[in-house]
Amino acid sequence: GVATLTARMGAACEGTRAMVLDTRKTTPGLRAFEKYAVTCGGGVNHRMGLYDEAMIKENHLYLSGLALGEAIARIRKAKPTAFLTAESESVEQAKLAMEAGANVVLLDDFTLDEIAQAVELRSSRTEFARVQLEISGGVNLSNIEAYAKTGVERISIGSITHSAPALDISMKVERAT
Repeated sequence: GVATLTARMGAACEGTRAMVLDTRKTTPGLRAFEKYAVTCGGGVNHRMGLYDEAMIKENHLYLSGLALGEAIARIRKAKPTAFLTAESESVEQAKLAMEAGANVVLLDDFTLDEIAQAVELRSSRTEFARVQLEISGGVNLSNIEAYAKTGVERISIGSITHSAPALDISMKVERAT
């Protein structure tokens, strides 16, 4: 189930700085249980809801008409100490998020080469050292090790909750003699 798949993903990250995180993609009504199972498997909860982490995704930018830097600035003005993740769809956008003050830059559907560029960019400027890099999109058991070796701190994986296989359990009842 969830804990087993999380543990397998985590084992593939051993020897790197990457940790496995869940996402907001949980089964309705089962979020607390699935997120608990992630921690039992050695993973980390991304966030429980909007109250514990601000997250700017591409849809927020499209709907608001704001540029990423402006959206981050508005959140920082309203809640200066908020933990803030900003999704980026390119290395250039990741740079803007780092410059604007995001705590985490989510590299969404980046290739391994693009991730390497973002890691190098973060390493190139001292003020970016505080920024954690997170990857998401298309991560599975067959490729997570390669992603973990890129130098990112966080790998968020929706499939550990929304697609974890159920444990096949059966029970045979016998008549007492």
